[in-house]
Amino acid sequence: MAVTDEAIEKIKDMIVSGALRPGDRLPKESELAAELGLSRNSLREAVRALSLIRILDVRQGDGTYVTSLDPQLLLEALSFVVDFHRDDTVLEFLAVRRILEPAATAMAASRISDQQLDALASQLDELGDNPSVEDLVASDLEFHRSIVHSSGNSVLCSLLDGLSGPTTRARIWRGLTQGDAVSRTLHEHRAILAALRDRDAETARSWATVHIASVEQWLRSTL
Repeated sequence: MAVTDEAIEKIKDMIVSGALRPGDRLPKESELAAELGLSRNSLREAVRALSLIRILDVRQGDGTYVTSLDPQLLLEALSFVVDFHRDDTVLEFLAVRRILEPAATAMAASRISDQQLDALASQLDELGDNPSVEDLVASDLEFHRSIVHSSGNSVLCSLLDGLSGPTTRARIWRGLTQGDAVSRTLHEHRAILAALRDRDAETARSWATVHIASVEQWLRSTL
């Protein structure tokens, strides 16, 4: 194991074991290096690596702290990584969304408030029947993000936030080239919203699956 990897593992073990908790300040570099049996250079590299993936927060002039370790913070790294996807892997991202997002939508059926449902309805009304593709895609992202957030599962919400980026280009491409994409998307959004108002988890799940599968099916036919 490379010395930097070893240093990362040792800091990770301290956090997992509870020796370091969210918000804790790490000991001084010289003290921690001696405690872990590491060189200061390898410790420094490990801290730099762990700060990039939001495990540690290096505050100049103050010290290094363990972050909140909140799932949304930690999964920001996922969003960064998936931006490097190749076009031929968009289908794989859509397939993962087709598994996760309907489940989140079903979970939201019993948790989403009437006020949130009204807000989603207003958003659709303001969008109108003939929005631009750019406005439709922005609304689509916000529509699903709001519903997933209402599932009450922060990990699921963060995962889907990270996965939505790679599919945005596919959705814009579809909107520009497939004649009925706008009307179909609006219809599917209203169907999902109606199922949520009825607190019908399985119907909401089904419409969310149809919604994502239609993009996936269209993209598969064009590649």
